[in-house]
Amino acid sequence: MIATALSQLNALADPQKAIEALAYHKTERRYLGLKVPQIEELTDAWRAELTLDDRLQLAADLWDSNIHDARIAAAKLLTQARIKPDDAAWDLICQWVPQFDAWAIADTASIAAQKRITADPARLETVESWTTSENMWTRRAALVATLPFTKQNFPKPFELEIRDRVLGWASVYIDDKDWFIQKAVAWWLRDLSKHDPARTADFLNEHGERMKTFARKEAAQYLG
Repeated sequence: MIATALSQLNALADPQKAIEALAYHKTERRYLGLKVPQIEELTDAWRAELTLDDRLQLAADLWDSNIHDARIAAAKLLTQARIKPDDAAWDLICQWVPQFDAWAIADTASIAAQKRITADPARLETVESWTTSENMWTRRAALVATLPFTKQNFPKPFELEIRDRVLGWASVYIDDKDWFIQKAVAWWLRDLSKHDPARTADFLNEHGERMKTFARKEAAQYLG
């Protein structure tokens, strides 16, 4: 299946876009120059055709190809709310996380992780281990992967506990001045502010002075 999948991806390659993608992402690997909708059209078709075991194998093989567009496809293949059983899918995503080295791949795979974490919030124990990784992209993934917990208008008690837990991670992150870390903190707070402005304001009152100016402004965008 991997040979067929790579052939389908290569058939859509745009050499000029590939050059532009390498310049933009600044991570040395092969680029095909595909647009996200093109990748999603393929992954939707593969998902419909393949058994769960075959999808997992294809996702693993696409990732191992180390082609940018194939890694995006691997993550898209596992971005699905209902996968039963999903332990193997979660384990595969966790194998990828320490390898993150560019924002598009990291964030796309983190969105796949979101589905598995909301399906089983006990997986936050694993996510918390990401917060102390030496890999900046792995640390960032802990926030991107937990974004769904910012969105409940009427959160259950366990969801409020998760918000406070992640805000605890964010309070440590803001001493890291890396732009992508600051951006992730701002993203989490901005999304939270739409549904829980009081928690967001309390965080900014306590920690906002330590944030980069752009991050603090973005976090407070909807607070008024």
